[in-house]
Amino acid sequence: MNNKYTQKIKEIINEMTLEEKVSLLSGKDFWSTKPIHRLHIDSIYLTDGPHGVRKQSTEADELSLQKSEASTCFPTACCSACSFDPNIMYEMGEAISREAKSNNVSVVLGPGINMKRSPLCGRNFEYFSEDPYLAGKMASGWISGLEDNGIQSSLKHFAANNQETLRLVIDSVVDERALREIYLYAFEIAVKESKPSTVMCSYNSVNGTFASENKHLLTDILRDEWGFDGIVVSDWGAVNDRIEALKAGLDLQMPSTNGYDDKKVYEAIKENKLDIKILDKAVERLLYFALYSMDNIYNNFTYDKEENHNTARKIAENSIVLLKNEDKILPAKKESKIAVIGEFAQKPRYQGNGSSLINAYKIDTAEEYFKENNLEFNYAKGYNSDSPEIDNALIEEAVNISKDKDVVIIFAGLINSYESEGFDRKHLNLPENHNYLIEEISKVNKNIVVVLSIGAPVLMPWVDKVKGIVNLYLAGEAAVSAAFNIIFGIVNPSGKLAETFPLSLEDNPSYKYFPGGNKAVEYRESIFVGYRYYDKAEKEVLFPFGYGLSYTTFKFSNLIVSDANTVAGLDNIHVVFDVQNTGDVFGCEVAQLYVSATENNIFKAKRELKGFIKVFLEPNETKTVILKLNKRSFSFYNTETKKYEIESGIYTISVGNSSRNLPLNKNIEINAKSYYQKRIPSYFNFKDINIPDEDFEELMERKLKPINIKAVKPYNINNNLADLMHEKIAEDFYNKLLSGLNDMFKDDKTDTKKMFESMILETPLRSLVTMSGGLINRNDIESLLNTLNS
Repeated sequence: MNNKYTQKIKEIINEMTLEEKVSLLSGKDFWSTKPIHRLHIDSIYLTDGPHGVRKQSTEADELSLQKSEASTCFPTACCSACSFDPNIMYEMGEAISREAKSNNVSVVLGPGINMKRSPLCGRNFEYFSEDPYLAGKMASGWISGLEDNGIQSSLKHFAANNQETLRLVIDSVVDERALREIYLYAFEIAVKESKPSTVMCSYNSVNGTFASENKHLLTDILRDEWGFDGIVVSDWGAVNDRIEALKAGLDLQMPSTNGYDDKKVYEAIKENKLDIKILDKAVERLLYFALYSMDNIYNNFTYDKEENHNTARKIAENSIVLLKNEDKILPAKKESKIAVIGEFAQKPRYQGNGSSLINAYKIDTAEEYFKENNLEFNYAKGYNSDSPEIDNALIEEAVNISKDKDVVIIFAGLINSYESEGFDRKHLNLPENHNYLIEEISKVNKNIVVVLSIGAPVLMPWVDKVKGIVNLYLAGEAAVSAAFNIIFGIVNPSGKLAETFPLSLEDNPSYKYFPGGNKAVEYRESIFVGYRYYDKAEKEVLFPFGYGLSYTTFKFSNLIVSDANTVAGLDNIHVVFDVQNTGDVFGCEVAQLYVSATENNIFKAKRELKGFIKVFLEPNETKTVILKLNKRSFSFYNTETKKYEIESGIYTISVGNSSRNLPLNKNIEINAKSYYQKRIPSYFNFKDINIPDEDFEELMERKLKPINIKAVKPYNINNNLADLMHEKIAEDFYNKLLSGLNDMFKDDKTDTKKMFESMILETPLRSLVTMSGGLINRNDIESLLNTLNS
């Protein structure tokens, strides 16, 4: 917190009435804070991110995600994470800051940094990785790019928010070691390295306590341990009990509650049920937030939209992952006879659905690209992009066009009704018409390159029937032009997968425990998320973590690890090695550093990512790389001592270009004090995650509660409509809301209505008023409860 405001804040607090102090605790409306004109405190505007500025064009229509100001849609986090390049994330943050300034936006709500516990999470496209170290480093780059240029970030969603199903009410039951090593570690890195101005708490509970009122998370860990000195803001509608949230360390409640919760705080102070010092501390932070924001308002600021569009393309080009290149089908020759198949080539799916939906400045298409580059091609639609249904006429047209071509480029992927904020996926399949299209074309032409537009892993039943696979993920508004620059070799692909692609959904470690019951979800797999499980269990995968091909080849050699056989020396370990471009074109290789530890008393992953760097090399060029490790690189979280500690033993330091291709290895021995912890058999030497109740209870150090609980009278404001649908009155109430949604989204073309249908069903009654865009008022909720309970 900048000392330049300290004296001014003291002076303002001394002048404030209790009503004015309390007024700062919640929003004025859906997107802005309350002003205090008497004290020259302005209203501050916050808006959605994180891969662009989504500023609503009309305050009266908060739910319509399509009605926002035009801005650049940068690659989503699932894509940009594959760059393995915090520097390019800095460029994205910097570019987004320019757009925020031009819209008088002070806070961009992002980045999203939650772990990809399951590939089914409908919002995975908005998150970076299954690995917390990578996610933390990428988020740090984005935050620094934004904050260094005067715009504030909001690191979200804190914490253990790893699914969309019942996300507003679900209790995430996770052991303390997994919480620390997996689900909080990315937040810790970002907070310590890039100092975000705000952190957004999540909707869910963590081990029985709502995140919004979880003092252990919001104060003990975030502030006292990590040194965070900004404001904690609620996710929109996430506050359960405003008094308890304030005590826990939540400063700003969003959106407006029309004074309802402010009045509760006011009365608690007046009745001596709440210490005014707690309020004053929050007000102090909120005043700093307001004064800083007011000093960074950029009236009449302009930026170059084309420059930002080109930045979006550059980030996509550095992130796109080449998954398969049999017979060197790529790069394609421009003079080849080319067929481009699939509506996604002309009507791209370049972002996910939900609160991050950007009204893109412009969208590149295949037709424009080929025209601008004087290239010839034949195009067939192949499928309707808003439906999974097979259209035989479209398939036949695509097959006929493909028969005599040198290369057939098929754009395929997921559609909005398959993945979105608000609901989770049910399977890993592509739409039926996309798979069928690829299968039918493979019968008449083997020279197929599939270009995937997806937000998370999918199954590829046709993987052996195509020669090339280019994974765009959701690569932003310039996705198509970036893809063709890769396909024609104008850019050498350098992206690496930030998550594992499994061979089947059943192989995923959370499969048996996702999405849980109607009240809780148990993280029984503990630390074994993503490649930590697949590598430990020696599971075959479709594509491993860190994997990605290039048009050139690389060699790793000459590994040197500095000596450090004591704990004290671990903070100065240098890992030195050479990377050589052994091919004949310029390329970038992502050097990845993993640490492995033998298991003694503590169960551990087979290996964990502890360092990486993107190395740019001319043909035959060699560069020497130096990466540093520290004590944390070798530590586990000891739940008995509540500290990160190191176990004695042999540790292997490995270097390569994926979690399963590590040609350089060196062992070091570390002598540390031995720590005792009970051995829980299920977490050692497993092939499948199948954790008995008694073992998970031992890990959690408490008895388990039921994860499914049927709602019974008297119902309360923390019930949701899903709990109550067995009651005819509640069913009628929901149907009435659906009718209102149908009217509101009658022109919707993005399946956003499906998201809101799910959210309204699963939103606790207490939050329906603030989150329904005016469809519901507080009297409606009170009347519903009174009728149900009578």
